[in-house]
Amino acid sequence: MRIVVDAMGSDRAPAPEVQGALNAVRADPTLSVLLVGDANRLEHGLERAGRTEADRISLVHASEVITMHDHPAQAFRAKPDSSMRVAVGRVSGGECDAVVSAGNSGAMLACATFGLGRLPGIERPAIVTALPTPSGPLTLCDAGANTEPKAAMLAQFGVLGAAYDRIVHKRGRPRLGLLSNGGEPGKGTPLTREAHALLAAAAGPSFSYVGYVEGSDLFRGVVDVVATDGFTGNIVLKTCEGIAEGLFGLVKQELASSRRARLGAPLVAPALSRLAKRIDYSEIGGALLAGVTMSVVIAHGRSDAAAIASAIRAAARFAEAKLPEALSQSLAALPPAPRA
Repeated sequence: MRIVVDAMGSDRAPAPEVQGALNAVRADPTLSVLLVGDANRLEHGLERAGRTEADRISLVHASEVITMHDHPAQAFRAKPDSSMRVAVGRVSGGECDAVVSAGNSGAMLACATFGLGRLPGIERPAIVTALPTPSGPLTLCDAGANTEPKAAMLAQFGVLGAAYDRIVHKRGRPRLGLLSNGGEPGKGTPLTREAHALLAAAAGPSFSYVGYVEGSDLFRGVVDVVATDGFTGNIVLKTCEGIAEGLFGLVKQELASSRRARLGAPLVAPALSRLAKRIDYSEIGGALLAGVTMSVVIAHGRSDAAAIASAIRAAARFAEAKLPEALSQSLAALPPAPRA
């Protein structure tokens, strides 16, 4: 399995991408990685990281970088030799099986959509990710790709999320909910009410539809999958990250607040360490861009080497499972959206 990595995407690029690629290939003999970016910087980074002849790493030079401040669609057109666009090109050309980037997610959406093409029946690709909960992973779609979708797109996000959950998390018939400001049928907006009708009609053997769910339901085990627009989904994702960091900060303060607490800290440290690992985004690595023809993984901009390695492994799993094709087949459950 060969994975191409946009090595100039993360906040601290290319060091995390270089070390993450080395970690990934050393842990899995079936993997090879193609790093795309400034070849001189990448070569120096590999030398500093102790690259050996046995490491299955190769380089492709790209003279441009798409930054977090670039407008996605404009950057795609204005920077044809960007590391991101060149990396996607290696997948579309058949040289690699999947692509990973921790760069500008909007630009990756544009590069993947124009460079790889959408799957049949997909109106807009969406970002699918998983949140850790006491009852298991919660699949969230869309996590940031489409801030103002139409109702038919929102319904597609739900079906894509359910198919992802069934394939990746091995749930036979996942429970799907539509995020809203209340569980009553009269709640929501015209967008959610129309999407609600489409999802209710699409439910069947592949997933059950529980209707509207509130934000407070996400971690109570009420649903396995939640559908929402990318604007709301991204806020949910970033809020969860902030709450996790904030809660650990509060716990550390309390454990240091008194002599008794400090004495008891070693007793709770192993449990806290396991919990930290469960909610650490670097363990998940990245999110799938669902709806394009090949496996595309979008990693966190703050990714370290461990997160990049996790994203590479996820991309390889998605490609091996032929996940894009399986997601496309799931859309047959949706009825046609009513014409305006």
